Amino acid sequence: MLSLNRRLMLLAPLALVACGFEPVYGPGGSGAALQNRVAVDPPGSQDSYLLVRELENRLGRSTDPAFALSMVINTSQAQLAIDREGDTGRFNRIANVQYSLRSLANGQILTSGKVENFVGYSATGTTVETLAGEQNSQERLMTIIADQIVSRLYAAEINV
Repeated sequence: MLSLNRRLMLLAPLALVACGFEPVYGPGGSGAALQNRVAVDPPGSQDSYLLVRELENRLGRSTDPAFALSMVINTSQAQLAIDREGDTGRFNRIANVQYSLRSLANGQILTSGKVENFVGYSATGTTVETLAGEQNSQERLMTIIADQIVSRLYAAEINV
């Protein structure tokens, strides 16, 4: 049994090469193609500011961009855990973001898509605690959305 596991571990990299696996940050990888080459549209709201900040942390801030990333952000809030008095004890913050990456050389859209997610926060403490929880949930949600967008950009076939 031990020799079978050892053979499997030695042959696993060959299977990855055969399936076309390519490291994101390797030569010719999509991570290397996008790093410090994407201009993200300027923010126009608190949500977009947080999202742009997170995207620039992951993709780098370009001084000579080859690509432009545009986004449309829609957020909403759902009330959960309503008690007998009608007070809400928990909220979900929901975000839907449509994005598109285009080439600045010819204006062609290289990839586009939609990501969505949610986070929750409690409203059972004081007003200050609830406000802090709401602000924290906004930051956490935009971090999650940025991770999803970057993952999809890296998975896309971007020809430089």
